[in-house]
Amino acid sequence: MPKILLSERIKRPPKALTFETYLREEDNPIPSHPEAREPRIVPLVVFDYGSVMARFRQMRYIGKDLVAAVKEMAKSAKSVIDNPYAGKKTIDVGTLKELEEYAHVLGVTDIGYTKVNPRHIFKGFKLLFPNAIVFTMEMNREKIKLAPSMPSFIEIFRTYLQLGVIVNQIADWLRERGYNALAGPAIGGDVNYIPVAIDAGLGYSGKNGLLITKDNGPRIRLAAVFTDIENLPFAEENPFHWVRDYCESCNRCVEKCPVDAIYVETKTHADGGPMFIDHTLCADPFSNDNGCTLCIKYCPFSYGDYNRIKEKFEAV
Repeated sequence: MPKILLSERIKRPPKALTFETYLREEDNPIPSHPEAREPRIVPLVVFDYGSVMARFRQMRYIGKDLVAAVKEMAKSAKSVIDNPYAGKKTIDVGTLKELEEYAHVLGVTDIGYTKVNPRHIFKGFKLLFPNAIVFTMEMNREKIKLAPSMPSFIEIFRTYLQLGVIVNQIADWLRERGYNALAGPAIGGDVNYIPVAIDAGLGYSGKNGLLITKDNGPRIRLAAVFTDIENLPFAEENPFHWVRDYCESCNRCVEKCPVDAIYVETKTHADGGPMFIDHTLCADPFSNDNGCTLCIKYCPFSYGDYNRIKEKFEAV
């Protein structure tokens, strides 16, 4: 009898964790594109393909942050009822500068802006507002260098939680000034954050499937705040396209992956986008007692100088 795969059967989180529970009758959320990607609930992927017992053992170290991050996710969903719906859809330069300064004070590393492509909304999901303010947060370099280890694993969940708190604070900040906002938490959301971040000009996807940023490589976490502010400084180009070519000549993450989960030749997904990793294989080391994180640890961009890597690559 075939194994019942929960990650294939259950695609949506509990209702308390989704903003759709709190929609008004007059709301007109944006649906996903018919060819959008299927979502995956990571704990169910671990249950299907990884070590469930290791996850239970990890709870003594990351359980508190994990529970708190899920609570922030619930807050993100419910807080849409606090939106003012005052029709305020433009932001002046001074207020935008204040927003960015506030975000950096809270702990955000980089900020980008984009209109959300419906292809990046997970299949069957919706998005309340069409525009995204995308945030990155750096993970501590010394702790990631220790991977796989409990300190590096704890650092991952610390940033999941902290960035989830931050996007809720930023969404509240916008509402207090008359703007509508929906916080998209780092631990999970309605969109695929990596292509949204690419569209926002924050980096490009590497062969490990992660966003490669200029200053921290893939050593970051992503989250967003969605809004109907219409005059945000949306990115018009992305200067990081060359990273994909570099990855084809590097393959260090491929070599270091303990289960060969990263494709040597990147595949094409049914939606036309790239597919980098076999998640059924990745789930095993990901769910080990100390996690994995090797594809981040060994990426040259995690610790190397971006400009020097680029100059050396282009000189070949």
